[in-house]
Amino acid sequence: MSTTDIPRHGETTSPSREGTGPPDVEGCVTRLRASLPEGAVITDRQQLRAYECDGLSSHRSVPAVVVLPEDAEQVATTVSACSEHGVPFVARGSGTGLSAGALPRSDGVLVVTSRMRRILEVDIDNERAVVEPGVINLDVTKAAAPYGYYFAPDPSSQQVCSVGGNVAENSGGAHCLKYGFTTNHVLSMTVVTPDGATVELGGPARDAPGYDLLGAFVGSEGTLGVVTSITVRLLRQPEKVRTLLAGFSSTDEAGEAVSAIIAAGVTPAAIEMMDELSIAAAEQAVRCGYPEGAGAVLIVELDGPEAEVEHTFTEVRRYCTERGAFEIRSAADEAERALIWKGRKSAFAAVGRISPDYIVQDGVIPRTALPEVLRRIAELSARSGVRVANVFHAGDGNLHPLVLFDSSVPGASERAEEVSGAILDLCVEHGGSITGEHGVGADKVRYMGRMFTPQDLDTMQYVRCAFDPVGVCNPGKVFPTPRLCGEVPGPRRGAHPLAEAGLADEF
Repeated sequence: MSTTDIPRHGETTSPSREGTGPPDVEGCVTRLRASLPEGAVITDRQQLRAYECDGLSSHRSVPAVVVLPEDAEQVATTVSACSEHGVPFVARGSGTGLSAGALPRSDGVLVVTSRMRRILEVDIDNERAVVEPGVINLDVTKAAAPYGYYFAPDPSSQQVCSVGGNVAENSGGAHCLKYGFTTNHVLSMTVVTPDGATVELGGPARDAPGYDLLGAFVGSEGTLGVVTSITVRLLRQPEKVRTLLAGFSSTDEAGEAVSAIIAAGVTPAAIEMMDELSIAAAEQAVRCGYPEGAGAVLIVELDGPEAEVEHTFTEVRRYCTERGAFEIRSAADEAERALIWKGRKSAFAAVGRISPDYIVQDGVIPRTALPEVLRRIAELSARSGVRVANVFHAGDGNLHPLVLFDSSVPGASERAEEVSGAILDLCVEHGGSITGEHGVGADKVRYMGRMFTPQDLDTMQYVRCAFDPVGVCNPGKVFPTPRLCGEVPGPRRGAHPLAEAGLADEF
């Protein structure tokens, strides 16, 4: 079943809620204006257009209302008003997401937390910090750095993405190979549930008793509520960091080096790979000076006690050389390390130098399948005539193929979408996943059935309905069917009531 709750390429529709009537947006706005400070509620069409998409601009929808809360109480007031008037709402941080997870509803409220940027506490004795959801990821590290600590999750957008968005998508980054994703660094949260109640998830203990509701919330893509404060773990800065750049003739050779490093029991902080096309884009954009003529480069970073790092660094150099690296460089200081990372960190944006449009894909495969899957992607590209640039977290098999196209050419967008979907099929075929860190959002809803059985999806829907029985919290995201919370999960008999009402299509 395909629901019109999942807008694509400019389409938006009314919510799929049975028996509750249409959303009372006007009544909701009246209450919000009476309860919130002046300027916190936006209804002007031109101003609203600034919020019509997140980082995935192929999905657009102008919200009916934007609310800019400044604290937790204002978030609770906003959500309560939406619940009371049956108005769907979507939470948004910095808007850097790449799955249309923060795509607004044309008949709903967009709750933008960008004004909630206070770091409430830096508690070094207990190695943690308490931040509001709008705090920029890198600012957490900046606040902890004077004490010799940092915040480990580091998505490529860490200079602009917010911690609340990191929680929603369970973001990772280059160093998640060793340090894990956002979920490994969140101790507790204050959350406003879809009915407007404020609850605490997790606690000061590392293993709180009861169900792991904190774990369920992290990565739930804004479908279970709105976070208003997050207690995160801080890690002590490592004694030594060594960064290596290795140039290879092909991605096959680079992939074999990755497998050799991991198979030897070495766990670098990061192993990143870029192919020839993504290297060319980075060179044009930031002049990173990667090895000339490389068909692929590896960036390997090691950190920890100095003696261990130096020993392991020698091993990594040897594995790269044995697998065909024709040039190896090591950063002599922090400036050289930053230059090595500059090309990788700018890769997504840099592709705009070589293509007017592109899709940033996000799939996961086992590390051992890297050479084969990269060859299959190259074959897909050659057969379709659609260029694909590969830049990804090689250490944990998290691919980020960039599918290039020109939307002004008839049929180009459709061909790019086909190649993008075929890449995800490859990931699933090899025992991987349709997303590693960007999330499902609205963009990948149609692929969920390729990974999960109907029973799997029903079980997940039970969890969602426990938090949001009315279905007003980021509706239309993650799940491929508009199953209602009152329905009994399982095979459907007869037509779905939404299909009969003309609000959804069955296939």
